[in-house]
Amino acid sequence: MVRGSGDQRRRGRAAAGEDAALAAKEAAATAFYDMDQAQKYLRGRVQVYADLDAAAAAPAQREFAALTEAADAAAVAYIAVVDAHRLDERDRTAAEYDAARRGFGAVTERLGKVNADLGGFAERLAGRMSRLEAALDRLPPKLTAARAAAAAAEAAVGAARAAGLDASDAEADLATARDGLARLGSQGLGGLGLNGAMDKAEEVRQAAERAREAAEDLPKQAERTRHALASVRTRSDMVETRVGAVQDAMKTLLRGYSQACWQDLRGAPEAVAGAVERARERLNEASAHVARAEWKQAQRAVTAARTELNGAERRAAQVTGRVAELAEVAADPEGAARTARFAVRDAQRLAMAQPGGAAPQHVRVLDGLVARLERAPRTLTGAHPDYWSYLRELDAVKTEAGDVVTRIRAERAAHG
Repeated sequence: MVRGSGDQRRRGRAAAGEDAALAAKEAAATAFYDMDQAQKYLRGRVQVYADLDAAAAAPAQREFAALTEAADAAAVAYIAVVDAHRLDERDRTAAEYDAARRGFGAVTERLGKVNADLGGFAERLAGRMSRLEAALDRLPPKLTAARAAAAAAEAAVGAARAAGLDASDAEADLATARDGLARLGSQGLGGLGLNGAMDKAEEVRQAAERAREAAEDLPKQAERTRHALASVRTRSDMVETRVGAVQDAMKTLLRGYSQACWQDLRGAPEAVAGAVERARERLNEASAHVARAEWKQAQRAVTAARTELNGAERRAAQVTGRVAELAEVAADPEGAARTARFAVRDAQRLAMAQPGGAAPQHVRVLDGLVARLERAPRTLTGAHPDYWSYLRELDAVKTEAGDVVTRIRAERAAHG
């Protein structure tokens, strides 16, 4: 009877130990599951954080890496305890159950510590990410606008190509938009971070808008190019008619004036004729491009022709204008001097009106200009006076007198 009673007590202690060990095992399993779920959740949140702002997420990634290491170590410890205590095996001793209970209790405490650390990290991470997630709401509309702009550009470029127009410029911008959309990808971030993704979406929209506008402008560009080609061709005919006038003006200069009056214009008639010829060559190139619907190349050729004609007209005006200027001064040399003399007198009056009278430095300059005005007519000697040097000297006097006026006014302003 005594032996039977002792066996019953041992079985009773073993049963109680088994219940405690199983309860400890269940608690450990719950703690392990909670830790595993928290770790998985936070891994995803940290990845989202890094996607949104890689630089800001770097410290969080380092902190989470340390937590992951601790969690992995706790998981290994948990698995080791499970392997060490096979509670599904029957007839375990009370001591074995007690050892299992203590083992599962210790690992549960370790798992709980890791869970608490993960929870604290989750709270801190939520605070850091709140601003980014609020800003994330602005990205979808930007992506929608970019994709809509790209679709509109695709349609416009397709229509231009179907009409036989050269849409190469529009296609280049469209290719940029396509590349940007591919970079953003279906998730809308493309490894760019939130700000980078929003900037890229805006770049895509702008490139697509440029492509669409360029494609839609092609028919108008074709009409403008045709009109410009006709206009510049007419202008080239008009400039060509001026070659004879330039030749006659040059002959007048050669016969009636000294070499100093025309030497800088030597070769002007040939230069004008050559520019007109080059302009016609560019216009012929433009016509060939128009025939092939190459509007961009045609416009460049028209612009080159226009540049040649601008140069020809300037050169022609120099020659004919020189004849007119020289004829005027030859008819009335004193008339040209009057305007220079007036400019000097105006500067003298302003200088004398200064408080305390004219400044010595201004007096010296103005006296020098008066002397130059007196000397200038004396250079007009011989059968063919150098009227051009005479005019340039008078212009220089007027310019220097104007400089004196500017300096006086600046000095007056500086002294209140």
